[in-house]
Amino acid sequence: MTADPTSPMRPRRFQASGPLRGRIRVPGDKSISHRAIMLSSLAVGESRISGLLEGEDVLATAAAMRAMGAHVERVGTGDWMVNGVGVGALLQPETALDMGNSGTSTRLLMGLVASHPIQATFTGDASLSKRPMGRVIEPLSQMGADIAASAGGRLPLILRGASPAVPIQYRLPVASAQVKSAVLLAGLNTPGQTTVIEPVPTRDHSERMLKGFGADLMVDVDPNGTRVITLSGQAELKPQTIDVPGDPSSAAFFVVAALIVEGSDVIIENVGLNPTRSALFDVLRQMGGSIDEIDRREVGGEPVADLRVRHSTLRGIEVDPAVAPSMIDEFPALFVAASVAQGRTVTTGLDELRVKESDRLAAMASALTLAGARIEEREDGLIIDGTGGAPLSGNSREPIVTHLDHRIAMSMAIAGMASSQGIEIDDTRPIATSFPTFESLLDTLADEVAA
Repeated sequence: MTADPTSPMRPRRFQASGPLRGRIRVPGDKSISHRAIMLSSLAVGESRISGLLEGEDVLATAAAMRAMGAHVERVGTGDWMVNGVGVGALLQPETALDMGNSGTSTRLLMGLVASHPIQATFTGDASLSKRPMGRVIEPLSQMGADIAASAGGRLPLILRGASPAVPIQYRLPVASAQVKSAVLLAGLNTPGQTTVIEPVPTRDHSERMLKGFGADLMVDVDPNGTRVITLSGQAELKPQTIDVPGDPSSAAFFVVAALIVEGSDVIIENVGLNPTRSALFDVLRQMGGSIDEIDRREVGGEPVADLRVRHSTLRGIEVDPAVAPSMIDEFPALFVAASVAQGRTVTTGLDELRVKESDRLAAMASALTLAGARIEEREDGLIIDGTGGAPLSGNSREPIVTHLDHRIAMSMAIAGMASSQGIEIDDTRPIATSFPTFESLLDTLADEVAA
């Protein structure tokens, strides 16, 4: 997160206040918002974006694209207008690109810069500066980019783009939509064909949006499920009108809250249901969760629906590790649901969570244990024995340490709604990273019944 480290921490206690009721709309999908700004900035002409997530991470992307020549501005009642510079025409930024806490901004923008004849310095906050960038540095270096990173492949780093860059065929060693996207974005200004081989499918927003902007991109799926994505370089992108669907990662917190707070009945409007992103909802349904799709439709090439979620008796399950890439950011919220379910929930294959904004496995194990849950932390996942529907009842005096991680903060806020004594988190400032209106929307649902 990019909250001013000199500003005071903002602790808050979250606690049960009766059932959650009403209709809400969550902010636009963060992954799509990042890509909409970037690709609009590389198109020739004016693009219009509605529903953009205006969190600090996406604003960092917008600021970076302005620094490299694009005209990006908010207009009217929340739409954004972007006048792009064209593929190959990015300007060298005069100052360092401050990525704040956004790993997505950093890795994808490294891809863009890698095939342009410019140099950019990438910096970030203390949390982002601990996160390794080696997975992106390796393929971009193969394409000809010269990258001087800090120890351990971390920020700050200096990237000198290649001109011309070298097209490569790159097989992802681990499932990562960010690495895939970085290579494809580098391929936009690279002569010839750039190919990414993806043994385990990850979120495909980049592929969908690149096609929508007019890039020559092909996706072939082998009989074993491996995806082969081929992009023809030196593309000419055409400006678009984009309506960003609601972020399923943001909706996840309210879905879990409605499931675990007795008497709740909530409708969350316009939620993106891209199959590479919506696995959490499938897992919660397997646990017995009542999640109904209303008015399923397609918006801008992305499947969307309104979700009606009602309080449910959840049952612990063994979560298939194959779904991890499709819900990696949602596991902290799932851990909360599992903590009040009947029986045992087992999660494995979650090594990626240890290198997010925080070590999310360790952070959630510690936080939920303090809240009264029964957790066993393993190297690649958590084993959680639920309360059987009873409220959490842990130490009400000691605040939860969020480690400046927005998802830890929001997950434990939701846990507080299912706690007999409430849960205090040490700092709500990180929430602005991805979901500035989270607290007000949660208060709205709680106040609906009181009103």
